[in-house]
Amino acid sequence: MTAPLLILDGGTGRELARRGAPFRQPEWSALALLEGPDYVTAVHRAYVAAGADVITTNSYALVPFHLGPARFAARGAELAALAGQLARAVADDAGRPVRVAGSLPPVGGSYRPDLIDLAQARAVLPVLIAGLAPHVDHWQAETLSALAEARLVAELVAPTGRPLWLSFTLEDGLHAGAARLRSGESVTAAATEVRALGAAALLFNCSQPEVMGAAVAAARAVLGDALPIGVYANAFPPMAADAEANAGLDPIRTDLTPAGYRAFAAAWRSAGATIIGGCCGIGPEHIAALAGTDGSDRLG
Repeated sequence: MTAPLLILDGGTGRELARRGAPFRQPEWSALALLEGPDYVTAVHRAYVAAGADVITTNSYALVPFHLGPARFAARGAELAALAGQLARAVADDAGRPVRVAGSLPPVGGSYRPDLIDLAQARAVLPVLIAGLAPHVDHWQAETLSALAEARLVAELVAPTGRPLWLSFTLEDGLHAGAARLRSGESVTAAATEVRALGAAALLFNCSQPEVMGAAVAAARAVLGDALPIGVYANAFPPMAADAEANAGLDPIRTDLTPAGYRAFAAAWRSAGATIIGGCCGIGPEHIAALAGTDGSDRLG
C-alpha cells in the first residue's frame, strides 16, 4: 500500500519578496525577521491555508554569509528563536495537525560544494539548533551539496532527540534518468548514508523538477519502503557549477504554473515520493494545486 502523501510548504524568500516584505541583499529572507516579522507569519499562514502539512522555519539565511559575522554573533540565537516561535504559533493555530520543520542551511552558500567549510559549519549550526530546538518537530537540513555536510548535521542535532530529514540538492541539466549530488556523489551513496546516519527521511530540493524523478527512483531502489522519500523542486533555470552562491534573486521559469508543477509532482509520486512540496519560486498557489485546496483533487 502506498503511504499517504505529506505536503510541504513552498519557498519562503521569494514569497516574502512577492508580498513586499523588507528584502535585500545581503540579509535576504533574514531581513523580514529583523524588520517585519509579521510578513513571516503571513507567509506561514498562506501555506497552511493552501494545505501544507509542514511549514518550515525562516532560518535559511540566519548565517554569517547573510547577517555578517558581528550581527550573527550578537543576534543569531535570538533570530533563530524568533523564526521558530513564528512558525510554531502558526502551526498551533492551524486547527489541524501541522508540523514545524527547523531549517538548517548550508553555511557556506547554496549549490557550491567547493565552498563547504565544516569547521565554520560546526561553529554556526549549533547556534541555530539551540534557538530553534524548543519550537520544531523535526530538523530539515536543506540544500546539502555533499555527504560530508549530512554527517556533520546528524552529529550536531543528535543531542536534541528530534528526527532529522536530510535534503540534498542535485546537479541540474542532466539527461532524463540521471541524478547526482552537486558534489558528484551518487544518489545511491546518499541513500546509503542517510540510512546509516539514522535519518527519518531523505529528500531532494532546490533543483530543477526534471532531475527529481531519477533521484527518487534511485533512492527507492536502495531504501525500499524503509524511509520516506521527498521532493521539493525550485523554479530556477539550471544553476552553473561556478554560480556565485546566494548572490541574488535568480530568474523564475514561466512554464512552472501550478498545473505544470503538479504534473511533475504526480510523476514523483508515482516513482515513490511520499513527501512533496516546493522550494524557491514555488508559492502557495502551487501547494494548493498539490493539496487540492484550489478546487482540484488532492495529489495521490
